[in-house]
Amino acid sequence: MSATVRLQKYLAQCGIASRRKAEEMIAEGLISVDGKVVTEMGVSITPGMNQVSFAGKHLETKEKLVYYLLNKPKGYVTTLSDPQGRPIVTSLIKERGARLFPVGRLDLDTEGALILTNDGQLAQRIQHPSNETNKTYEALIKGLPSKEKITLLENGIKLEDKITSPATITVLASKSQNCLVKITIHEGRKRQIKKMFGLIGHPVLNLKRIAYGKLVLGNLPIGCYRQLKPADLKKIFL
Repeated sequence: MSATVRLQKYLAQCGIASRRKAEEMIAEGLISVDGKVVTEMGVSITPGMNQVSFAGKHLETKEKLVYYLLNKPKGYVTTLSDPQGRPIVTSLIKERGARLFPVGRLDLDTEGALILTNDGQLAQRIQHPSNETNKTYEALIKGLPSKEKITLLENGIKLEDKITSPATITVLASKSQNCLVKITIHEGRKRQIKKMFGLIGHPVLNLKRIAYGKLVLGNLPIGCYRQLKPADLKKIFL
């Protein structure tokens, strides 16, 4: 007889989401077991005996794992659905055989590198704080910050009662009364970069993620994507 497994772990094994995201999906009533909606944590199932479904589709763990790097355009949400009817990033991937989900989030008005996959374990590895996976962004900010302000952000600034982890910041260019900077962080707090620069009086005018670790967006056109190979996945953690 198959061993029992927690529902959120099984969802991750199916590649539908990371465990953390799977818990949110359960709480939102998106998952059913044997035809009954489950909304509480702690439920265990037996693979092969219990039928687990998402959006009416039966889930299995035999799906081939796939990985894509997308240059996300502005105006797309990084969720699996949107009650406001806004376009979702998974609609940009034409190979619809796999149940893809985005790894992490980018704001509606933020563009750039976004990994989409059906591998919940990889998503968990990228997003887990203990792994400190670097994400690099280019930010166009208002004004020209002093070296002291840049150093303040690099060393850590108090954001919502918690000091941010050290960041690496490079000033790339000055444009009129604005400044283009490159910033690398490994945290994933909501709207973190925008809040950090806002605290020093230099609000972000445009934000673009350009890399996960050493996996760079490069010259991939906006709205386009490429399939990732094993060598690409290793670059994420460099």
